[in-house]
Amino acid sequence: MTAEGPVLLGAGIFVAVYGLIVTEKIHRSAAALAGGMAVLASGLLTQAEAVRAIDFNTIGLLVGMMIIVGVTRRSGVFEFLAVLAARLARGEPFRILAGLAVLTAVASAFLDNVTTVLLVVPVTFSIVYELNLNPVPFVVAEILASNIGGTATLIGDPPNIMIGSATKLTFLDFLVTLAPVAVVIFLITLFFLWLIYRRNLEIEDHLKEKVKTFDAVAQIKDYRLMRRSLAVLGLTILGFFLHGALHLETASIALGGAVLLLFITREEIEDVLLSVEWPTIFFFMGLFIIVGALEKVGIIEELARAALDLTKGRVLATGTLILWFSAIASSVVDNIPFVAAMIPLIKEMGHFGGILNLDPLWWSLALGACLGGNGTLIGAAANVIVAGLAERNGVTLSFVKFFKVAFPLMLLSVAIAQVYLLIFYFR
Repeated sequence: MTAEGPVLLGAGIFVAVYGLIVTEKIHRSAAALAGGMAVLASGLLTQAEAVRAIDFNTIGLLVGMMIIVGVTRRSGVFEFLAVLAARLARGEPFRILAGLAVLTAVASAFLDNVTTVLLVVPVTFSIVYELNLNPVPFVVAEILASNIGGTATLIGDPPNIMIGSATKLTFLDFLVTLAPVAVVIFLITLFFLWLIYRRNLEIEDHLKEKVKTFDAVAQIKDYRLMRRSLAVLGLTILGFFLHGALHLETASIALGGAVLLLFITREEIEDVLLSVEWPTIFFFMGLFIIVGALEKVGIIEELARAALDLTKGRVLATGTLILWFSAIASSVVDNIPFVAAMIPLIKEMGHFGGILNLDPLWWSLALGACLGGNGTLIGAAANVIVAGLAERNGVTLSFVKFFKVAFPLMLLSVAIAQVYLLIFYFR
């Protein structure tokens, strides 16, 4: 094979896998695994090199949190919170929408946005159908809230998990840096959603009274399980805050919490492991192998040099390019494989461009990829899942209708992030 052969082969595998993911011809996990196996079969990586390319901190963190949430959800606590939010809104449709959006955003920050929408959206349909409301504004709000909330912390959105695992940035670094701008973006997004949907959020007084009869407490299925699981969840989140001081990786914290919860609840291990989204886990593993091949054959290095030629290595220009390119690209394709390719690219840019402090570039990537996921229905895994849940409930959330609302709001959110980075980080 000529010197160009491995480069063309690696690029071809990556493009083919991306094409399968975007077109959804086959399941994205199958596409990523097929790409990983193609890398091994072609000799671009040995099996040992492929194993080293997999970021097991990301894998461990995801598995640990999925187990904790899988056990916690059995108590009914999430349904309780959703119904409670509706009751506190006193039957006012926009207040209900805002309450459910707040619940979605906060849960997405401290669990993960995919799990959150799986918990909140089904309860949302139950509430809105009781009130004879159009569910589309609520569903759109929860998609946007899940991605904005997930932006705020290291564990909220898969791109942040991957960035945190690849750098020395801690849970507290993500929270202090990204949470303030995420809160501002969330509030501004809610305001525009009110402007867009206010005419669809009107109901008769007798239906408002109906909300007051909703019994939130009845949603709790197991008080003992709820107390134990929430205690472990709280302890795990505290561990994330302290993981830098404890010199423990986030995966160790999450898996430790999962094991503790399994010990004290005595849940059936086979049932608990069914709550882990194994297709997502194998999706990550396949992607890591493919990106490892791109690094080995030099494609990542060449892309880094090209980007530095364009920006001359200036932090402002480089960060701005990463922010907007990440946002637009993540709205068109799934942000997870995009970030998997960008992480080594940014490391190479720092190496060849002499950029000593890469933190502004990491924040640009996190904000661009997470917020960009709101641009279209295929921009993030949570979006696709919500669209599927809506379809199961007899509601078609079309690509075009979602795009008309979400894409402009995504551009606005990225513009706000740009101003934030300019003030505090691009100096």
